[in-house]
Amino acid sequence: MSEDVPRDPERSDAPDAVTCTGLNYRFGETVAVDDLDLSVGAGEVFGLLGPNGAGKTTAIRCITTLLPVPAGMVRVFGHDAAKEKMAVRRLLGYVPQQLSADSALTGRENVTLFARVFDVSRRERAERVAQALEAVGLTGAADRMAKTYSGGMIRRLELAQALVSAPRLLMLDEPTIGLDPIARTSVWEHINAVRNATGMTVLVTTHYMDEADQYCDRVALMHHGRIRALGTPEELRADLRERRRASGAKDAAPTLEDVFRDVAGSGLDEEGGDFRDVRSTRRTASRVG
Repeated sequence: MSEDVPRDPERSDAPDAVTCTGLNYRFGETVAVDDLDLSVGAGEVFGLLGPNGAGKTTAIRCITTLLPVPAGMVRVFGHDAAKEKMAVRRLLGYVPQQLSADSALTGRENVTLFARVFDVSRRERAERVAQALEAVGLTGAADRMAKTYSGGMIRRLELAQALVSAPRLLMLDEPTIGLDPIARTSVWEHINAVRNATGMTVLVTTHYMDEADQYCDRVALMHHGRIRALGTPEELRADLRERRRASGAKDAAPTLEDVFRDVAGSGLDEEGGDFRDVRSTRRTASRVG
């Protein structure tokens, strides 16, 4: 688990980083998010887990204002995502599943482009770009074309793009998809270095249970658009262990993957996502691998 980072030291009543209240979202007749209640505390690393089709990415897109929601359903540091979209966007950094780096640009040019998109002032832009690249360990490769980067370097470049606006909330949707274990660890080391230095809140979706167990302060397990389990990894493992004991099962030390399977079942028949989901994920994995 990541190191403890204090909440706002000046205000004990500071709002949570994210609050979802009765969040619903449909795609036609399909219910993607079903009456979701969720709070993410300022300064924590929060993992949103679940099988494909559970509603994780839809929830992320609602929080980032990429999908429209009614007033009062989503707040980011107290700002209503429906009424104050620009205020919310200024607080966010977002690394989506799909690749966002341009292979025809250098690393520095990619991050500079995002600095302009996020309206970083021209006076501060070069320094902020340099700081973001340094934070993810890409200073030495900053002026190389992104197409020459390895998969892990590309993901770190995308992290720099999200960090250049100095966000209070970093949203990561499958940030280590398709990476080998060494590259995955490197990405997380840089995420935690920035988080520990700034107190930034991190909301991440991942299918790697070892990542969630090691790096997340709390996790929520989604299934069919709803939260089915919520707590620290230790709490969720302990709850499953007690339920197993109560049912007469042999004493064993369950993993977070066991908790995932307990909540979601096999997931093979109902939660595989649609054809576009599979194609998009495989395309992303093949390009960063």
